[in-house]
Amino acid sequence: MSFRRLTQTLFTLIAVTSIGNGPANAESPDISSRRASERKDFTNDEIRDGLFKIAFNAELQVGAPAERVRKFDEPVRIFVISKGLPDRRSEIAAIVDDIRARVNHLDVAVVDDREAANFTVTLVAEHDLRRTIRARYGSDRASQIQKSLSPVCLSGIGKDKLYRIRRAEVILPVDAGEFAFYDCAYEELLQALGAINDDRSVPWTMFNDDVQMGFFDVYDQYLLNILYDPRVHAGMTKEEVDAILPEVLPTVRAWVGNSNVASHADARHAPDTDKTPAMTAGLPRSISAQNNSRENLAN
Repeated sequence: MSFRRLTQTLFTLIAVTSIGNGPANAESPDISSRRASERKDFTNDEIRDGLFKIAFNAELQVGAPAERVRKFDEPVRIFVISKGLPDRRSEIAAIVDDIRARVNHLDVAVVDDREAANFTVTLVAEHDLRRTIRARYGSDRASQIQKSLSPVCLSGIGKDKLYRIRRAEVILPVDAGEFAFYDCAYEELLQALGAINDDRSVPWTMFNDDVQMGFFDVYDQYLLNILYDPRVHAGMTKEEVDAILPEVLPTVRAWVGNSNVASHADARHAPDTDKTPAMTAGLPRSISAQNNSRENLAN
């Protein structure tokens, strides 16, 4: 089913702007330095504050605001379309594996069959990004996107009346540098899973226009794990989620703590030969991202 055939949906566009480049075929020093200095301990109030600002709001809302949970409630199957060089399909697969390993109760995987997918990732050359957006959304909407966001990469979701995400897509440039690619890829994939908003008042999240990290940081692991906890349903209000947070947070804290301990142990025992080629096999199991703006448009 295509986005065009989605009915009664709100289409949310999520763009990343102003990101820098890093060296090719190696982990960017920008990623390494951010991981080394990452804050990992947060209070319940700090997590709660970010959750309500990131998962419930949306910038440039078209139509009546709906401060409700938006998430997939079915397996997420991602089809990757490669239209630029270098071919980064293997990196996307590794990023998806990393997200799956870090978010409990999220069934997400890359598939080879486009018809089986409810999420597409289109990889393009940087100079083709505007053309791709224009071909996908039409000239008028593409002009609105460009004027409002000046995006360097873009995400979109289509949800139904129950606020369940039914389709998602990401458009990424592949040749803007290693840091730029990973910064965009992690943030856009996670935003298309339901962490939709940006907020400058939350200094620890990748979903902040002033923050660039390039890896799936611990703070945002908390947000995504709360979002995909089975007790949190699509369409829930802030008040409904707030009422169950005291029982959800201990479970989430335990999962995030254990998954990061396990990934650090894996990294220590991994052979050196697995750590080099374009951050694929040796992809670090924590990632965060960059400057964003997003836009909600009626489908």
